[in-house]
Amino acid sequence: MVSHDQGTNPGPMRRMLDAASGPLHPLARETLLAALDAGWADPSRLYAEGRAARSLLDRAREVIADGLGVRPGEVSLLPSGPAALSRAVDGVLHAARRRGGGTVASAVEHSTVLIEGRARASMSTVAKAPLVEVPVDSLGRVDLAAWGEAVARPGMVVAALQSANGEVGTRQPLAAARQLCAASGIPLVVDAMASLGRDDVPTDFDVLVGDGRSWGGPPLGVLVVREGVRWHWSGARADIEHGRHDVTPWVPLALAAAEAWQQTQAGRTNEAAAAHELVTRVRAAAALVPDTEVVGDAVDRLPHVVTFSSLYVDGEALVDAFDRAGFAVASGSACTSSTLEPSHVLAAMGVLTHGNVRLVLPLEAVRPARADDVAAFVEALAPTVRAVRSRAGVTGL
Repeated sequence: MVSHDQGTNPGPMRRMLDAASGPLHPLARETLLAALDAGWADPSRLYAEGRAARSLLDRAREVIADGLGVRPGEVSLLPSGPAALSRAVDGVLHAARRRGGGTVASAVEHSTVLIEGRARASMSTVAKAPLVEVPVDSLGRVDLAAWGEAVARPGMVVAALQSANGEVGTRQPLAAARQLCAASGIPLVVDAMASLGRDDVPTDFDVLVGDGRSWGGPPLGVLVVREGVRWHWSGARADIEHGRHDVTPWVPLALAAAEAWQQTQAGRTNEAAAAHELVTRVRAAAALVPDTEVVGDAVDRLPHVVTFSSLYVDGEALVDAFDRAGFAVASGSACTSSTLEPSHVLAAMGVLTHGNVRLVLPLEAVRPARADDVAAFVEALAPTVRAVRSRAGVTGL
């Protein structure tokens, strides 16, 4: 039995506004349950059940590939988005190891890229595996001049850039960044874990990474390596996921991800417009709270993500207060919030790093009452911040 803290509200009025790893799309859930019977077998087996599972896995891959505008052979399915991102960078590095080992990344990249890059740079081969963290502006957008200088440095062999930041929503200039990479002969790894299914599919990439959770599917990493890109995983087995993983994907998860993709893409334009308007309402309400800063680009952004920061309080205290009021929200970096450490994204932007709250709106199909949830949050926002400040001894705001 699962117990709940007496101060939380686990009932039907619970309002989920942190959908970075939220519930499955209803039809994806149905598909997952059905696939437990239809696709349970190992697709590498030659008996009938294995062949049936292989056919289902191939179909799921075709659906995702078609939605991404790539070939099925370019798509591999891994256990999670972060795992796919790590493998994406590693494969380019390994393939180019004779030319160098340097990585270029924006300062707001996923912690998977930055932490692993720093670890490589700190080892004894530091001269061969440097990490250049390119600065961003106050909106979180990469400095293209600095990016161009970084990718042109000797020994740089891979560059990583998000399609859009999962914490503040700001989109990155992928086309310009990729042109600079191409001029230096460096593949561009694009992290689209926050945007796939919720924004236009990126086209300016050499290697692309996504996560099924962003479009209402289960945790499932998607790794796309365009044909012709020099990419090789050191532990490759040619018969598993095109040599990009050592474990065959679990077919029910792949089918659920493909179903969620089809459902989400069918109504994405209207969904994005509705989410954009709801986030605009949250941004406006937060901006009215004294000593509160709404971060990220107000226009050129993901439609479903917003972060604001309030002075005089901790983000954890705000998250707890909203939780007790029935709202599930988050704080800290989107990729490291469990550590309760200040956001490296906000720090790189030069904005307030404490007292931040992040909302990632669920799909309307996942949460039909989403608009009501946002309306209730907007009403509760200022009083909740004021109450937390009052408990901290800050009054008069």
